[in-house]
Amino acid sequence: MLRKKHRLKQILLGASLLLVAASGLKAQRKSEMKQLIKTQFDFAAKQYKLLAQQTPKDKMPQTYNPKTDKSTFSNLQWWCSGFYPGTLWMIYAQTGDKTIKAEAEKKLSELAPMKHYKGNHDLGFMINCSFGNGFKLTRNPSYAKTLDTAAATLALRYRPHVHAIQSWNKSKNFTCPVIIDNMMNLELLCWVSAHTGDTSYLHIAREHANTTMKNHFRPDYSSYHVVDYDPNTGAVLQKKTWQGANDSSSWARGQAWGLYGYTMMYRYTKNKAYLNLAKHIAHYILTNPSIPADMIPYWDYDAPGIPDAPRDASAAAITASGLLELGRYTGGKQRKTYVNAAKKIIVSLSSDKYRAKLGQNGDFILMHSTGAKPFNSEVDSPLSYADYYFLEALTRYKKWYL
Repeated sequence: MLRKKHRLKQILLGASLLLVAASGLKAQRKSEMKQLIKTQFDFAAKQYKLLAQQTPKDKMPQTYNPKTDKSTFSNLQWWCSGFYPGTLWMIYAQTGDKTIKAEAEKKLSELAPMKHYKGNHDLGFMINCSFGNGFKLTRNPSYAKTLDTAAATLALRYRPHVHAIQSWNKSKNFTCPVIIDNMMNLELLCWVSAHTGDTSYLHIAREHANTTMKNHFRPDYSSYHVVDYDPNTGAVLQKKTWQGANDSSSWARGQAWGLYGYTMMYRYTKNKAYLNLAKHIAHYILTNPSIPADMIPYWDYDAPGIPDAPRDASAAAITASGLLELGRYTGGKQRKTYVNAAKKIIVSLSSDKYRAKLGQNGDFILMHSTGAKPFNSEVDSPLSYADYYFLEALTRYKKWYL
C-alpha cells in the first residue's frame, strides 16, 4: 500500500516538514496577522451579503459549480444547513454589521424546526454551528432551548450495544455505520451537558469517542472513514470508506474531523487519552509525505494522481482550526509547531490561489474544496463548511494568539 511504501519517507520528512510549518510565512508579525484577519472578515461581509441576496427562503447555500456557473442551495435537512448562519454570526462578531446579523437571525428562524429532525446524526453540524454561535453572541435563551432539544433528539441515535451514535440509517451497504465525521457532532452533547447539568449527554459523547478511538484508527493514526457494527452485539462488521480513495486510504477531511473532534473532547473532559490521540493525528497530517508545500492537502493523502489530484481547502480549514485549539493544550516546541502550521494554512487560504474575488465563486469565500470525489460531487468547488472553518480558524487565531 502507498502508506507502507512511504513510511520511511514520512519519518525522514517529518522534521523538515515541521520546520517548514514553523518558518517562511509572509505574515510573521502580529500586526500583519491582525491586518490579514481583518481583511478576510471585511471581504467575507461583502461576499456574504451578495450570497444572501441569492439564497432562497428555507434553503441554505451549499456549493457552486464554476464550470456551469450554477449555484446549489440545500434544503434544511441537509447536513450542511447550519454552516451558513454560523458563518454569518462569525462575520457579525468581527464586523458588527447589522445587515449580516439580520440575515443570521432570519436563517435561524427557518432552521429552528430541525431541532426535532431524526433523519441523521448531523444535528451537531446543523444546530450547534448555527444556534451555538448565535447564543455565544446574543445569550438569547431561546437559542439555548433549541440546542437542548437538538441534543435530546441526537441522543436518540445512541446504540447502547455499540457504545456509539449511529451515523447513517441502515442500508444495503451498512447495518449500523459510524463515520469519523460523527466526532464533530459530539460538541452539541458536551455543551448541553455543561449548560444544563444533564450528564447523560456527556456520557454518550465519551462512549462514542472511546468506541471511535478503539476501532477507527490504524497503527499510524490514519483513520477509516466508516466502521459498520452489529447493533445487537457491538461487533465490528466491516471497515470501509465512502468518500475516500479506497478502504485503506486516508481521506483528508476525515483526518481533520478526527483531529478537531478529539481536541474538542479533551476540552470538555480533560481525558489525556483524547489529547494524545489528537497529537498523533496532527503528527500524521503534518509529516505526511503527500502534504504540499502550502499545506492545503489533496482530497485524500493516498489519492491517485498526486500531484495532479484535486485539493481540499475544507480539510485544510478544519485542520487549521483544530491545530489552533490543540496548541492551547500543549507547550514549548510542540505548541509552536501546531500554531505555526495553522498560521501557514491560514496564510495560504487567504491568498489569491484559494480565496475568491468579490462577486465571484458563487459568492463563497474559498475555492478548491472537494466534497465527494468518488461520486464526482463538488470537486474543485466552494463548500459552505470550508468557509465556516476558515473563519473559525481566523477567529481563534485572533482570540488566542494575537
